[in-house]
Amino acid sequence: MPYALFCHEARLSKTYPTEADVWKLARQSGLVVDAVSEEEKPAPRPVLDNDYEIRPCRPDPQEDPVENRAEAERDAPLEFQLRS
Repeated sequence: MPYALFCHEARLSKTYPTEADVWKLARQSGLVVDAVSEEEKPAPRPVLDNDYEIRPCRPDPQEDPVENRAEAERDAPLEFQLRS
């Protein structure tokens, strides 16, 4: 099942094949604001800004999650160069 970024019930991103893909894009977009440690878990975990969350969802009929990931990977180096 593909994953996407949500705020409440609104889907904010394209769908991607894995939850890790969405986390990576959220980090690149500056939406990961902190890491929280829980007593039961040995390592800190990332936290999304505001009420954002990553959830499984069905892609739109014309959408291909694998192509979305490939497009994001192609665009990432360009965005990095533009910000320099």
